Amino acid sequence: MKKATATGGISYAEAGVDIEAGDEAVRRIKALARKTFTKGVLSEIGYFGGFFRPDLRDLRKPVLIASADGVGTKLKIAFMTDRHDTVGEDLVNHCVNDILVHGARPLFFLDYIATGKVRPQTIAHIVSGFSRGCRNAGMALLGGETAEMPDFYAADEYDLAGFIVGIVDQSRIIDGRAIKAGDVCIGLPSNGLHTNGYTLARAIAFDIAGLAPDSPLPGARTTVGAALMKVHRCYAPMVFPLLDRFEVRGMAHITGGGIEGNLSRIIPSGLSAVVDKAAWPVLPVFKFLQGAGNVAEPEMYKTFNMGIGYILVVKEKDAEAVMKFMNAARRKSYRIGEIIKGKAKVVLK
Repeated sequence: MKKATATGGISYAEAGVDIEAGDEAVRRIKALARKTFTKGVLSEIGYFGGFFRPDLRDLRKPVLIASADGVGTKLKIAFMTDRHDTVGEDLVNHCVNDILVHGARPLFFLDYIATGKVRPQTIAHIVSGFSRGCRNAGMALLGGETAEMPDFYAADEYDLAGFIVGIVDQSRIIDGRAIKAGDVCIGLPSNGLHTNGYTLARAIAFDIAGLAPDSPLPGARTTVGAALMKVHRCYAPMVFPLLDRFEVRGMAHITGGGIEGNLSRIIPSGLSAVVDKAAWPVLPVFKFLQGAGNVAEPEMYKTFNMGIGYILVVKEKDAEAVMKFMNAARRKSYRIGEIIKGKAKVVLK
């Protein structure tokens, strides 16, 4: 950091914070945010807070459900590939999926961007991902914060956090308590790592295997960078139509901790979910990581989603109809397990 000289004091810009660049970034953000505004938005970007009026006409006992998350070290891949237009969408989709498991429809999203140097174009690319994800989910990008911290982050690096608020009628909250022995687990496929396991993935791909982002991914028709930058899939378009037609007793978003760590969060005491690992295809990226890193299979399933990004638990009598409904909508699904009586919350076999 520069010091004051004999001829005068130091300015904020000389200390490393460019207010004009921040203002330019905000100008670009406003246009991207407006594209997401729904009828409930009552404010513009730039106030100290965002105003939102939810439509409660169809809800007898409305309950707000909120969540917060980050992108994690997937951002390191964004820095390596100099691609910043998808990580915002990653974060939005992750947050949408997290409240989706409880049946909540998203209302609005808030973002936080911290960086060593505000570069308006990079910020605009990041926010374009936020905007696209919010539009696809039918919610508003209501506001956010961009912080320039040159003493904290490298000039070309940043971190992201996201905050989502959704709503559901109390009578329609899904939390797993209705799950019973005999129910069936249906898995919805992921398209890659989503936003979990990147510290291990980077160590294997770049340190152990010695590959570069533009190297071909063994066993696949893509590059390492493209495979690792696959956008975290949003399951709301697949799941909400199901909730209007079937009784879904539990749902799990498969993030850090894998199938066992996340499905166990909704299994009631005295029951166990038995999951058949042979019931779905493992994606090439996971096969590569396991082989190149000589990673034990239990560690793979503990760290990664292994090709299943979301799980539904439904009545056995509804399982076939649910899968047919998904197939008719051109959505893949796999019958991956069942609920039995037992002490272990999740058993992978």
